[in-house]
Amino acid sequence: MPQLSVILITKNASAHIVNCLQSVQFANEIIILDSGSQDDTLTLARPFTTNITTTPDWPGFGPQKNRALARAQGEWILSIDADEQISPTLQLEIQHAIQQTTYTAFQIPRLSSYCHRWIQHSGWQPDYVTRLFKRHCGQFTIDLVHEKVQITQGQVGRLNSPLLHHPFDSLEEVLDKLNHYSTAWANMRFQQGQRSNLAQAIGHGCWAFIRTYLLRRGFLDGREGFLLAISNAEGTYYRYLKLLYLQEHVKKQS
Repeated sequence: MPQLSVILITKNASAHIVNCLQSVQFANEIIILDSGSQDDTLTLARPFTTNITTTPDWPGFGPQKNRALARAQGEWILSIDADEQISPTLQLEIQHAIQQTTYTAFQIPRLSSYCHRWIQHSGWQPDYVTRLFKRHCGQFTIDLVHEKVQITQGQVGRLNSPLLHHPFDSLEEVLDKLNHYSTAWANMRFQQGQRSNLAQAIGHGCWAFIRTYLLRRGFLDGREGFLLAISNAEGTYYRYLKLLYLQEHVKKQS
């Protein structure tokens, strides 16, 4: 059977790291690239793999994942986040997929939870992500946030069993990630030359709520669907607002 390398980047991921690593024990190697965890993430991870490295800097999600990719030795790569898990049925699909010769990469449907409720609508379903690919046929984009796998050779297939994703266990975690990701997004877009104003921040925020709750039927996800729509609107509003303040700060310094 072809060799499979699992790669993941971590920082303060103790809440889910054990379940994540338990779910990928079928791989030939597991590579962890940590960016300075201050909790017991690495202590919990060491029983599952010895291939753990800590980096002194944080270049962004895309560059960091490419660093992890460069350490892999397997013919096939499975990229997984610390808050994700591979189910037994998905494991079987992956093991079968890496033996075929038609595709060089596979998209996997991701099933995500929001405050312990599985979200079936709200723009989160269907959510196909490219996570399984031949090592020499793909790499991550260099985006600071919302990075993706770019396939450079061959065709991309699809698997059927979902990747289980637990991005938000509590409202505190929602707010923490909202703040972190909106800052990273603003910095990335500023570097790309994008600019913003207050009207754009308000308009994009309102549209994010309408798109999530009405157009993408978030109301069918119950209370958590409404909360998700609100947090999407807030996150979008703050992304554009932070971009506005960033450009004004730089302008004052010039």
